[in-house]
Amino acid sequence: MEFNRLLYEALPVLFLVIGGYGEHINNGPLLKMDQALLTFHNQLTEEVQVFYTSDYCYKCVYQPLVSLKPNNKNASAQISTKFTLTIQVESQTRNKTLCRWDQTYMEGGHYSIWIMPVAFNNPICNLYVDKRPNNPHLPLLVAALLMALTALLFVMVPYIYRKRCTLTFIKTICCRGEKYSVDNEDAHARETAHGTGEAKPSRLLSLDTFRGFSLTVMVFVNYGGGGYWFFQHAPWNGLTVADLVMPWFVFIIGTSVVLAFNSMQRRGVGRLQLLRKITWRTVVLVMLGFCFLNYSPRDGPLSWSWLRIPGVLQRLGFTYFVLSLLQTFWGQKEIPLRVHHWWNPVQDVFLYWPQWLIIILLEILWLCITFLMPIPNCPTGYLGPGGIGDDGLYPDCTGGAAGYIDQWIFGDNMYRYPTCKEMYHTVQPFDPEGVLGTINSIVMGFLGMQAGKIIIFYKKKNVHILCRYLVWAIILGISAAILSKCTRDGGFIPVNKNLWSLSYVVCMGCFSFLLLGGMYFVIDIKGWWGGQPFIYPGMNSIFVYVGHSLLGFYFPFSWEMRFQASHWEFLLQSLWGTALWVLIAYLLYRKKFFLKI
Repeated sequence: MEFNRLLYEALPVLFLVIGGYGEHINNGPLLKMDQALLTFHNQLTEEVQVFYTSDYCYKCVYQPLVSLKPNNKNASAQISTKFTLTIQVESQTRNKTLCRWDQTYMEGGHYSIWIMPVAFNNPICNLYVDKRPNNPHLPLLVAALLMALTALLFVMVPYIYRKRCTLTFIKTICCRGEKYSVDNEDAHARETAHGTGEAKPSRLLSLDTFRGFSLTVMVFVNYGGGGYWFFQHAPWNGLTVADLVMPWFVFIIGTSVVLAFNSMQRRGVGRLQLLRKITWRTVVLVMLGFCFLNYSPRDGPLSWSWLRIPGVLQRLGFTYFVLSLLQTFWGQKEIPLRVHHWWNPVQDVFLYWPQWLIIILLEILWLCITFLMPIPNCPTGYLGPGGIGDDGLYPDCTGGAAGYIDQWIFGDNMYRYPTCKEMYHTVQPFDPEGVLGTINSIVMGFLGMQAGKIIIFYKKKNVHILCRYLVWAIILGISAAILSKCTRDGGFIPVNKNLWSLSYVVCMGCFSFLLLGGMYFVIDIKGWWGGQPFIYPGMNSIFVYVGHSLLGFYFPFSWEMRFQASHWEFLLQSLWGTALWVLIAYLLYRKKFFLKI
């Protein structure tokens, strides 16, 4: 028996040595990015069926991969290498699982699985690597090193130049006499003019940098992110880099609303004038998103039958409108005198209690609709993707209450390619910028408003500002951990960008406070960094966002790729398109051109 087992295990190696299988490998199908080739060899005397599922797919039904006839028959299949796969081999005649294993396959690899009999009619499945895979992360590593080297040059070259100029200046003073002294009349005149001139109000550079950083990452992921799955939106639950960007934008909107409205109210701008400004900006944002970004000339003639009504700018515009109303009607025009009260440590919360009451009521509304609203043919409180997920029990329940409300309001005028479509095989449209998620978008923006209030209330008290940012980050982080149970799919409310779940909002709020606080410390307090290059797109965000959305499919921002077997060209194209928009923003900054609404 032991000899038979060893003989069967040696068979695949013999095939490779004598070259009987080498020709098949060399002439295999052309694999694309994030693909591998699996070839199954059936050494049994019965027909078998091979099924698979992705470990990222929560409670998904196994999907058929290949069927294998008996007696040395083989079949090949191309598989995705993005996530770990579970392969299951079943007997067609006995309706029995013969073997099952988990494996992470690598891009460009060719693999053989030999299904062989052993003693007592109990088959085994052996995996062999026929062609070594590529390293899919090598392009990313090279790009990271090149960007780090570029950043180092941008830091070191000005430093060396300044040091050289300083040495030359000192040498000039020491060797050429008093007429070259720093005490000349021009310098004194400039100093006097600077001392008597009116100081311009300082701009919060860290906020512009945060906005520009978010926008740069957004452009990169919208241009494909080099084809890497972690630069694309998560299939359903969980977080990727792409899922971080929009909440940061919403957070920044909230912070900007507080700072801008506080400045305008101190200048005596009336409430009616504020309402006109709010309404105008909201209408422009919504129309930009509805008429331009949801349509491209590549889509053909404009038709209502496929036009998408929700969208990113529509949500940002509506969120801005609600946050602005909160600040207009229930914001503090002036900071109260420092009177000693028991609630002084949390005065930035207590003084805005009407705003907090409205936000709490909105969140209660979201919770009630999400978990209590009955949905036809779906379980109440369902948060899953539908399709083949959850053992295939609820195929038409994508998004639960959120998806049902959007379909009832918008019909088919929604996003038709949700992130869950490929993995979960969903058939229902689902829009990540739908109605119900907008409620939590407002909550996210309100957290940004809280960051702005802290800056106003504790102006010139940098330690207080940083400490409060840290406290807020800890509170929100602990809340996210409790709601999600620190798992992707098993929490009370999973972290989900498609639904803008409560756990997602508090998790993103935690990250936002940490990022803004870190940038505030490095840029505005210490002055170690001027925010370059992110500050340039941050000060022209509308222009860059609309421009990259409209022109992203055209040269020179993109081109028809010819090398699709790896990430090299895709990553180059994504970085190139992003760098072009940063360069355009820099040139506009030099020309003092800022597109404002």
